[in-house]
Amino acid sequence: MKSIFDFVLSLLLITFLLFPILFCKLIMGKRLKLFTQTRIGQHGIPFTIYKFRTMKNGQVTQFGKFLRKTKLDELPQLFNILTGDMTFVGPRPDVPGYYDQLKGSDRRVLALKPGLTSLAAIKYRNEEDLLKKQEDPKAYNDTVIFPDKVRLNLEYLENRSFTYDVKIIGLTIISLFK
Repeated sequence: MKSIFDFVLSLLLITFLLFPILFCKLIMGKRLKLFTQTRIGQHGIPFTIYKFRTMKNGQVTQFGKFLRKTKLDELPQLFNILTGDMTFVGPRPDVPGYYDQLKGSDRRVLALKPGLTSLAAIKYRNEEDLLKKQEDPKAYNDTVIFPDKVRLNLEYLENRSFTYDVKIIGLTIISLFK
């Protein structure tokens, strides 16, 4: 049921958003490019994620800040959902070295397909800003944020349902306007 929902909704959204995306591409020209990166997927299998590029020469561009704040940089992930690498609700896919390194019962997170949104993604919507305030951002991420994301994603694993997914999607939409 979830895969059918993902396929149909991603296809509808891609169709609906194709013209605005093409319009942005027309306005932005060469500045609107795709960014690809290897992320860890379901069962620890790597896949290529698609996003709009928000950085140039290691710095977030002005337009990139807008894309990140509005989460529009995530739109190309609809193609990841369409192809079955991702789902709408599930743990945000991370770079190698995190989910694929989990031990014990925490590895159960890998049973989930990575998602466009989750309770952890909502809670850490401004993660980049939070990390900038830390003396050692990597250590803070590794000891505070990432373990909390794992906890929230395991909670999702235990309680997942279509109704819960719809609730998380609703909370995500609300968080975009905060």
